[in-house]
Amino acid sequence: MIEYLIGVDGGGSGTRVRLARPDGQELAQGQSGPSGLAHGIAKAWAAVAHAVALAFHQAGLAPPPLQQMAIGLGMAGVHNKEWAASFIEHNPGYAQLALESDALTTLLGAHGGQAGAIVAIGTGSVGEVLHADGSRREVGGWGFPSGDEAGGAWIGMRAVNHAQQAVDGRVPASAFSSAIVNACGGHRDAMQAWLAAANQTTYAQLARLVLEYASADTVAHGLLTQAGRQVALIASALDPQATLPLALCGGLAAPLRAYLPAALLHRVVPAQGDSAAGALLLVRQRLSCCILNGANR
Repeated sequence: MIEYLIGVDGGGSGTRVRLARPDGQELAQGQSGPSGLAHGIAKAWAAVAHAVALAFHQAGLAPPPLQQMAIGLGMAGVHNKEWAASFIEHNPGYAQLALESDALTTLLGAHGGQAGAIVAIGTGSVGEVLHADGSRREVGGWGFPSGDEAGGAWIGMRAVNHAQQAVDGRVPASAFSSAIVNACGGHRDAMQAWLAAANQTTYAQLARLVLEYASADTVAHGLLTQAGRQVALIASALDPQATLPLALCGGLAAPLRAYLPAALLHRVVPAQGDSAAGALLLVRQRLSCCILNGANR
């Protein structure tokens, strides 16, 4: 018997979990490190397990056997079918598992499963739309480093490029470029080593410096303005007629709001819930389908 439902938002910067009863009563939340599938299947499951354990601890409950839990997961990286299949294959024992992209679970959470569109901006970026007829479409989400425009890693990579040019003397140095240089080791050789080891999470951590300096530095401000334009392009491609409610989600949604075109801001509505809430809705839907199919047999 299923005693608990787990909703997971697994991204490149962190993992967020919501713990609930089958009747929908939410009990607690938990957070842990990155669980995007690009970090490896074992690391992803380990991050999920840690966040789940913290949620039970916050609720003051002893975790039951996994066979008494159903888990819904919105994970970065599931578009790689091999990664997704391997992740499911390594299910540590959950009674039911529903796996989708974090874009879909963000969409479900933002509009309560109803028609609408979202642009999610965190470590990466992606847009998703759900129409009233149940059809859906994704825009962006191509992944780092070739895509994910406006995401933290995209912003961070452009900040590093500016810092490189400042170190070389190709552009004037500034307090902003110096802050990026210092975050990457402080001098050219250290920066080379930093670059050799950097991944999308590492680049995304630099976005906070861009935000910090944007009010005083024209380059930092310009980077965020470019990001805002990219968000608008994603939104327009999702819903060209602008007829559906649009929610901006993810850790960078609020910080980037000041850099979005005014026409886009007029369309934006508050998100009803987050990706982990959407993952709970996903697993509840999956369980309902299983019950219905069982009753029809």
